[in-house]
Amino acid sequence: MKRLLNGNEAAAEAVKLSRAQVIAAYPITPQTSIAEALSDMVSKKKLKARYMRVESETSALACLVGASMAGARVFTATSSQGLALMHELLHWASGARLPIVLVNVNRSMASPWSLGTDHIDSLSQRDTGWLQFYCEKAQEVLDTVIISFRLAEKLLLPVMILSDGFYLSHFVEPVSIPGQKQVDRFLPARKTRYRLNPKDPHTFGGGVSGIIFAKLKKDIQDRMEEAKETFKDLSKEFESIFGRTYSPVEPYWIDDAEVVMVSIGTLTGTARNFIDQARKSGKKIGLLKMKMFRPFPEEAVRQALKGIKRVIVLDRNISLGSEGIFSQELKAALYSMEPRPEVIDVISGFGGIDVTPEGLSELFQKVIQGEIRHGKPFWMGVEG
Repeated sequence: MKRLLNGNEAAAEAVKLSRAQVIAAYPITPQTSIAEALSDMVSKKKLKARYMRVESETSALACLVGASMAGARVFTATSSQGLALMHELLHWASGARLPIVLVNVNRSMASPWSLGTDHIDSLSQRDTGWLQFYCEKAQEVLDTVIISFRLAEKLLLPVMILSDGFYLSHFVEPVSIPGQKQVDRFLPARKTRYRLNPKDPHTFGGGVSGIIFAKLKKDIQDRMEEAKETFKDLSKEFESIFGRTYSPVEPYWIDDAEVVMVSIGTLTGTARNFIDQARKSGKKIGLLKMKMFRPFPEEAVRQALKGIKRVIVLDRNISLGSEGIFSQELKAALYSMEPRPEVIDVISGFGGIDVTPEGLSELFQKVIQGEIRHGKPFWMGVEG
């Protein structure tokens, strides 16, 4: 069945199909309609779940930590300052190996206050031990939520799904809604080996020695590495049931390309439109869409960019005092390659600035003519 849904509605529909048992969320623009839709589903008994009204995002995640430790399948959604307010408990959730699924609708971080879109909020949490997947379309949001519950419960790691505020969260597009029996086949009920149970008591998160602490963190790192292949395996299984598939990185027009643009989230559609037009006029340019950010898919990136002369990274973010964060990660992944591509960092769409195919065409010409080179990041659309 197909319906017209925006990204937020698609996320809520996926949570219902995944049979989440406990939901806790605090409203924040542009995420609020996810929380509203799920509250409505629970109140109308379309979703058999406990919906917890809380006074902050910290409380929302704290509630889910407890519910997940008790063995429930749990979900929350947030944005921007709300995700920042969860920071302490993001570490706690991953350290406790809790398979929490969270949708963050990306929005700029204050101050100054802004409802613009960029990825600083989620990328600021890159070291918290959560898997991160960035989405381009509403269909991808729905599918990634379902896959993420399965992935999280298999690896015992929390997953963060990222959806661009307004561009994706509020724009409507056709979305295929799978049947409940199909989803149940792919995502069976959660089974837990250890959980909060008075009849079988365990200690969770107690004090440990340095060596035990390090070993537990190393195990999380090992599971993160395992997630690269596990995600690909689950995507193949998902495709066999639903007919759609996803990859950690998705190449487009890349085989004979001399220049490749690297995109994240909704910028991908704009970049794809520009590249289609550029190819008609004989320009050898391709696209690499980054879906997976944590764990960072180094080997897949190296394989995709082997033999490429120049890489233009469209970073909707910046690590202030350094450069775009995807550019940093990409340079680290490509460091050992010979020959190594020239990586050009472009801060684009930051704070919700519009990026057009015409703007990307102008950017491409400046790169080809040598006006923009590697080094300091180039701020697209920002004069002076």
